[in-house]
Amino acid sequence: MKIVELNQSNTILNRYLAEIRDIHIQKDSLRFRRNIERIGEIMAYEISRDLPYQPMEIQTPLALATENVPAIQPVVATILRAGLPLHQGFINYFDQAENAFVSAFRKYINEDHFDIHIEYIASPRLDGKTLIITDPMLATGGSMELAYKALLTKGEPAHIHVASIIASRQAVEHVKKTFPADKTTIWCAAVDPELNAHSYIVPGLGDAGDLCYGEKE
Repeated sequence: MKIVELNQSNTILNRYLAEIRDIHIQKDSLRFRRNIERIGEIMAYEISRDLPYQPMEIQTPLALATENVPAIQPVVATILRAGLPLHQGFINYFDQAENAFVSAFRKYINEDHFDIHIEYIASPRLDGKTLIITDPMLATGGSMELAYKALLTKGEPAHIHVASIIASRQAVEHVKKTFPADKTTIWCAAVDPELNAHSYIVPGLGDAGDLCYGEKE
């Protein structure tokens, strides 16, 4: 399974990553959401390198030109609610893509233990298509696994791109065990070393959904 850590190269993505981690800049929710969206745009650009391409003839005002363009459009899926700004960044670039949405939430049994529940899915048929599943935080990998299984009810994709801004090392290992290795690529802006007792990524950035949209009760 191919795993790409984008912060291992020095690009402008690292600036946006630094800002969404910063507890002072995080207080500006508009800037936080926009930085998530920007990272989504950069990740979409990087993933576009892996798509198949074909030549296309274009009539300019002066003559014919030929450009290589994507031969397919992916299906861009996200996990609600935290995934919405990241999803927007992706569809800013994949503007002809089909879209899918899955809701997943933690139902806490006590302070440190929870189950993950899927309540909603809206998706086109996925048979033979390239599926990109976006979620800004890949903590345990459980939500991503359940979202993928829910999406499989809509068909078997030809390739899956798992796209998260920050993942834990544990979650990366979980995805490697639960997704088909021969047709899955994991894309992360950063992979952090651990989870705390509440299954939040450390150092991470906190709760991405709350930082985007306000604290939930």
